Amino acid sequence: MTTPAPSRRSLLLAAPLAAAWPRAGWARERTVDATAYGARGDGRTLATRAIQAAIDAAARSGGRVTLAPGIYLTGALFVRSGVTLEVGRGVTLLGSRDLADYPVMPTRVAGIETPWPAALVNIYRAHGARIVGEGTIDGDGKVWWDAYRTLRAQYDPRGLRWAADYDCRRPRLIQVFDSADARVGDGLMLRRSGFWTVHICYSRNVTVSGITIRNNEDGRGPSTDGVDIDSSSHVLVERADIACNDDALCLKAGRDADGLRVARPSTNVTIRDSTIRDAAAGVTFGSETSGGFRDITVERLHVMAPTPNGILFKSARTRGGFARGIAIREITMEGMRTAVRIDLNWNPSYSYAEIPAGIADPPPLWRVLTERVSPERGLPKLQDVSISGIRATGTHQAFGVAAYPTATLDRFRFDDIAIDAPDGGVLADVRDWRFTNTRLAARPALRNAEGVIGL
Repeated sequence: MTTPAPSRRSLLLAAPLAAAWPRAGWARERTVDATAYGARGDGRTLATRAIQAAIDAAARSGGRVTLAPGIYLTGALFVRSGVTLEVGRGVTLLGSRDLADYPVMPTRVAGIETPWPAALVNIYRAHGARIVGEGTIDGDGKVWWDAYRTLRAQYDPRGLRWAADYDCRRPRLIQVFDSADARVGDGLMLRRSGFWTVHICYSRNVTVSGITIRNNEDGRGPSTDGVDIDSSSHVLVERADIACNDDALCLKAGRDADGLRVARPSTNVTIRDSTIRDAAAGVTFGSETSGGFRDITVERLHVMAPTPNGILFKSARTRGGFARGIAIREITMEGMRTAVRIDLNWNPSYSYAEIPAGIADPPPLWRVLTERVSPERGLPKLQDVSISGIRATGTHQAFGVAAYPTATLDRFRFDDIAIDAPDGGVLADVRDWRFTNTRLAARPALRNAEGVIGL
């Protein structure tokens, strides 16, 4: 078997971060016009080399790269340490449809460390880089969505649903990887991502502020998460307005054996003041939980239908990991299917990888995905979660909660909760849950395995 040994160090340690920023002696920011390097905003001429040349020129002394209004067709760009890439009003960076324009590089995707095509715009092993402005970054994602659907049609009947997301190599829109002191936003419109929209991985001190995400304007883009915070620390996400076709604001920390090997949590994260118009959930923890979550604050979200879930925790019996010190407060929900959902046996056809009989020489990545995890390590443990200030109207079910008898959900606290739903729902495998100032306008009432719960 070619699966890496558990002692292999993660990609984070494989190479140092880029040179520290800022360097002494930088008096003021220099402005570099990408059009001076040959970037043409006609929507047809590939501008990757010209824009990258401007970025590299700015990196020599620290500076800001600007573009004249126009549509710039481009492949992967890399914002260097100390550089601000300004996508100004009237500017669109339009993603190339040629996968060859996205170099394959070490990263993590959906909880697994693997080489993968770079994102359209990357902050990769850099300090002090920024991607900002009131323009648009457009992944032109339909070509990638169609390729994924085609692969799913081939894989699903063969029992390979779990492999499709990994074998269809779709570029993300923005990647912040193994970096520090990064900023994304300040008015950016992010559209039609081929895969996840903003992926923050193995990074620290990252701010995402003032972004709009629209991934459903050219058909619904599959797996087009909004913002994924993946084994990173000291992250702030605020003032996001999101319509996508999967998780809108999501905490992640690795999948199964590979994620348990890396064992890096997402910690000290704040998500606030955002609107979710269309997604799988307003805020999601998982399903990649292996490294765990600690000290997470989510506050002041407005979640709208057709989003089915307001608050979602999801994992699987092979994921492991933990969640503790989670505070979720002041969330308004309209038209949810379920206000609070916890599913630790989520989407089995995706969560549990098994190579079908008859495949004698599976790809190395399949071997990583199918490495066994013992029950002792595989059951996730969620505890010490505070949820307060919830207002949910037009909701079908208040709670849909299930874990495992040997890995219960411990010490959840609910306060100032008002959920208008015809069904209170079910709580299973919970221990020491407390409700104060809670009103469920529900018939039938909230239930557990033993019967009706009085609040």
